[in-house]
Amino acid sequence: MNALGKCIKGVVYPAIDYIDSDIDFNPPQTLVNMASKAYLWSVALLSVFTVGNGKPTTTAVTYSEPTATSASPTASGVSVNKGKAYLTFETIPGFFLQDDPATVPSTFDYTATNFGLINRTYPTDDESSAKLTQWQRFNHYVDKLNHGSGRNVEYRLLFIGRHSEGFHNAEESFVGTPAWNCYWAELPGNDTATWEDPSLTAFGISQAVKARNFWKHQIEVQKITAPDAYYVSPLARCLETANITYFGLEHRGAARHPFIPTIKEWLREGISIHTCDRRSSRSWIEANYPGWNIEPSFSEVDGQWNGITSETSSAQAYRMKVVLSDIFENDHSTIISITTHSGAARSILSVLGHIPFSLVTGAIIPTLIKITTAREPPPPTITQPWTTEAWCTNGPPVASVSGTCTCSGGILPVTASPIISPR
Repeated sequence: MNALGKCIKGVVYPAIDYIDSDIDFNPPQTLVNMASKAYLWSVALLSVFTVGNGKPTTTAVTYSEPTATSASPTASGVSVNKGKAYLTFETIPGFFLQDDPATVPSTFDYTATNFGLINRTYPTDDESSAKLTQWQRFNHYVDKLNHGSGRNVEYRLLFIGRHSEGFHNAEESFVGTPAWNCYWAELPGNDTATWEDPSLTAFGISQAVKARNFWKHQIEVQKITAPDAYYVSPLARCLETANITYFGLEHRGAARHPFIPTIKEWLREGISIHTCDRRSSRSWIEANYPGWNIEPSFSEVDGQWNGITSETSSAQAYRMKVVLSDIFENDHSTIISITTHSGAARSILSVLGHIPFSLVTGAIIPTLIKITTAREPPPPTITQPWTTEAWCTNGPPVASVSGTCTCSGGILPVTASPIISPR
């Protein structure tokens, strides 16, 4: 038997046996399952030709046409006003419990702590303040900050929310992070769930309802001022979370502007090879969320995700600087809601100079920031190139250490992009 025959017998047949044992080929079949099976067969065959010298091998994939986006270039700073000015961001601490390093993010409940607003006095308090709630006094203080800040300084109150639990979150919890990162996350789903641009689970919906009910309580009892503007990641879990949380709040008499969110491409999660990071088409979004604003540059299909390369943290941070500068240059609303993801929220907080604070699914963090318009550029921003990733196409890994997958059966991790079409 020649080398190719031995390879087919030793690699392809076991892979096919694994696929047969894992997936029911009997009809009826959903389109997702059919696509998953076709993909698994193709990568099983692909793995035959990627056995090399013990290192992950990049293969020219004939069934996929990657549209890789390289890292943002090195830049002197993110400019505004047609390159004539630059925005700098600064978090103003001392107003929220989330500003305190002693606060534990994993157990912190924003609904049990008045959004984390600290009970304290403000320089704007007077004799009438005793009749006001803590939020009324704080909102008044922020308004006064802006009235006296001068033309080059603005203060904004951001409510940064992480989407509620999606099917990808539930699946990672079920199979474990190593198996998720090295195998399951690269598939569009399984026989029971789809996690390519996933929707919310039943628990995720309940988290968004909890957020909505808390906002209603805050508006009615604490007299909090609801957001003036809403910005949302284009991924389905964020669209669904924002819609459940905020739709209709303006009818409760506390919102100065209606809930008509703007969908921003670059508010999306850090872009990896996981299919949950691939967004649906513009047509799908428009059909399911009619009347929402979509930025003019938003493409019909996702041109950012390719299933082969992953965005580095420095590239993501630069992306967040760009999208925040775009928002703040063109929208001078004082109170802004941003519905995004765990990694994106972490990157945004870092760009704003906030201490690290990881959001659990469905959580919301408020932060007061100072925006300064300067003529001199900030220090240069250096971004690292996107990295090529490999995963175990023959099933869950034996182990995963520091992001490196050890596949079963001695098969090497493979770089391969799936052919599943987004919605």
